[in-house]
Amino acid sequence: MRKVKVRMKNGGRKMKVRNIMVENVVTAKEDNTIKNAIEMLYKKHVGSIVITDDEGKCKGIFTERDAIRVVAQKVALDEPLRNVMTKNVITIQEDATFEEARRRIISRGIRHLPVVNQKGKMVGLLAIRDFLDELFGIKFWKPD
Repeated sequence: MRKVKVRMKNGGRKMKVRNIMVENVVTAKEDNTIKNAIEMLYKKHVGSIVITDDEGKCKGIFTERDAIRVVAQKVALDEPLRNVMTKNVITIQEDATFEEARRRIISRGIRHLPVVNQKGKMVGLLAIRDFLDELFGIKFWKPD
């Protein structure tokens, strides 16, 4: 199970994204296949894969929702992620507040929010499921 790093500062009033993000983000390159991405989602027990370039910048994101969509639309599983990933990824700066992140997640209707540094390099991820796991102490079954 991925650990969510939570450090409450100032009673949580000014909690920064960098203090609550998941740091061990599952990433892939845009030439990976859909089949490979779906296997990664399953084996790593995650809800998203962030597609990065060689500099670590976000190029796209492939989520469980995308996996369902491509299977339902009968897209060939040997297609590269670049053809099906969500582009123009919504991100947030690591020094943003938790409240800013919460508003962005709600207003955009997303479940996964990559966190970037000042240079635009991905440094973490905010995922709703991780917060719920931590809040309720849920331990999900992980496949072998």
